[in-house]
Amino acid sequence: VVSISRDMSAFLDSPGFSTVGFTPEQIACVCEVLQQGGSIDRLARFLWSLPNCDEISNNESVLKAKAVVAFHHGNFQELYNIIENHNFSISSHVKLQSLWLKAHYIEAEKIRGRPLGAVGKYRVRRKFPLPRTIWDGEETSYCFKEKSRAILRDWYTRNPYPSPREKKDLADGTGLSTTQVSNWFKNRRQRDRAAEAKDRENFEQKIMKYQDSSDSKDGIKATHPGLQPVSMNNMNCVHSPYRFSNDDISAVVKTEQDRALDLPPYHNNNNNTSFMMAAQDFHHMDKGGHMYMPLASALTDLP
Repeated sequence: VVSISRDMSAFLDSPGFSTVGFTPEQIACVCEVLQQGGSIDRLARFLWSLPNCDEISNNESVLKAKAVVAFHHGNFQELYNIIENHNFSISSHVKLQSLWLKAHYIEAEKIRGRPLGAVGKYRVRRKFPLPRTIWDGEETSYCFKEKSRAILRDWYTRNPYPSPREKKDLADGTGLSTTQVSNWFKNRRQRDRAAEAKDRENFEQKIMKYQDSSDSKDGIKATHPGLQPVSMNNMNCVHSPYRFSNDDISAVVKTEQDRALDLPPYHNNNNNTSFMMAAQDFHHMDKGGHMYMPLASALTDLP
């Protein structure tokens, strides 16, 4: 292509060059070669030299060449008019879609005075959807057709780590490049890992919140508002800041037993078991290891 483009450029730059006598097929060929070679200035001169007739003006290669020149010269309104007022074949869609989006991105950046990020570009695409003249009507997401995304999602459920050979097959089946397929799988795995980590964090926070509420002393006070604080100086054998009656002790033990039975398996362990055992047995021994009479009896004898 490069060699042909150089020969074509030399031919167009030769003295006395004229497009008179060129057939529409020859003109289309010259347009395609100059586009592929990136010779935008020569392409513009060639288009300017063409005779003004409908057969040439409505030729798809000529129209596409005019769109390319308009884009590179910053004449975006002419580009939009060409695209919106002529139907193009599917083979031209990718190129013209790219020009359409890039032109709108550039205009948006000039208005905002800064480069567009991913969100900014998404908003531009929503505001200026692709015309049906260069779009087959199938919904796209992040420039991937929904059909292609469905194929990738289906494969991901079976194997999130496709081999290089499988990526090549997926690229052929979706019309994407191998790099696009690789990036899609990489991004999908990262999103799934982030979602799993967030779910795990939320679950752990719920557990901690429940345990904190279960361990709080305010929980006992709220359940048994009749408990009254007493002076530690009056407590000879029972080291507790509250005065308990027989009914209070029975109610506390039963409440904690019921709560322990209602807890899920991963909660029904140390905290509640320890409390139940302490509520039943801690009155039998003081700091020195001496046995005392039952807690309820000891409490009723307090002044």
